[in-house]
Amino acid sequence: MIAIIGAGPGGLTLARILHVHGVDAVVYERDASRAARTQGGMLDLHTDTGQLALREAGLEEQFLAVARREGQDFRLLDHTGTLLLQEDTPDDAPMARPEIDRTDLRDLLLDSLPAGAIFWGRSFAGADPRPGGGYVVRFADGTSAECDLLVGADGANSGVRALLTDVRPTYAGTTAIEGSIHDADRTQPELAAMVGRGNYWAIGPSQTVAAQRNGDGTIRVGLVVHRPEPVLDADPATIAALLDGWHPRFHRLVEACELPFVVRQTHVLPIDMTWSPRPGITLLGDAAHLMPPVGEGANQAMLDAAELGRAVAANPDDLDKAVAVYEPVMQTRCAAVAKRSAAVARLMSGPDAAQEMLKFFQG
Repeated sequence: MIAIIGAGPGGLTLARILHVHGVDAVVYERDASRAARTQGGMLDLHTDTGQLALREAGLEEQFLAVARREGQDFRLLDHTGTLLLQEDTPDDAPMARPEIDRTDLRDLLLDSLPAGAIFWGRSFAGADPRPGGGYVVRFADGTSAECDLLVGADGANSGVRALLTDVRPTYAGTTAIEGSIHDADRTQPELAAMVGRGNYWAIGPSQTVAAQRNGDGTIRVGLVVHRPEPVLDADPATIAALLDGWHPRFHRLVEACELPFVVRQTHVLPIDMTWSPRPGITLLGDAAHLMPPVGEGANQAMLDAAELGRAVAANPDDLDKAVAVYEPVMQTRCAAVAKRSAAVARLMSGPDAAQEMLKFFQG
């Protein structure tokens, strides 16, 4: 039995791929139910990573049925309101990086699993090695479970990671202040037309205003601030001060969001982080390689799942061999992706970030 801690895109993709190959796997998730909380905004799944994993999971057709081709639209501006780049997606454009609502992706994966493959309300509390191999996993509600392989897919603050390394995420110098405009076409038609069908970025010195159209008509808005000390307050006066000198349209976009705002500090793991292999345990996704949020996190987590699932399917009677095949390939791949992600994050935080990002997208 394989125990997967965390029902995010990586953990659920792994569970699905293992079940496709006839391997028993159970997901343990701390949320009380699939409807316990919102899952956030949209994800753009790339052909060679997230979409590849869904193909291996036998879910490509279902994904394409709910993915938004028009979500690939992109508008880039500077803080004065000057439009630098506009990319509108033709109706027959390839689905290279279509957007999918995080809730839709989670539902797609959950509905593909057999009954009994996920336990809700199981918050990971620790795990103890079994004498004969594998682990006894303990949960905060007092229950426990035994497994032959423990997979930590439990995100940035992974509890499973602590069994393999003492390394912890560190603040990356970026704070995101997030809000939403619901039913934007009706409530804020001018702003909805300005944002368009996909992603809308306005980049200024040391910060970005980003807006994204969701499939349900919501526009999610984020003010991303780059500074050594995290922003702690998200009241309207603080936000107005941060946008001093920006075009009024960006003030209007942020002011239209429903209160309260959510403040999130960005954290990362060291780019070249590894750990000494240990029998019966491994990691995937943000638990293994937390990197700046520039569009790679979920895609790499799902590719991790595909590669680990493939290794387990090839070595069902020797799970430690499967992990030995998976880990070095995953770590090498994700170190390279993390380096590229860090470079993009640096471009976005510089004094001439708008022009640098224009060069990036044109190149």
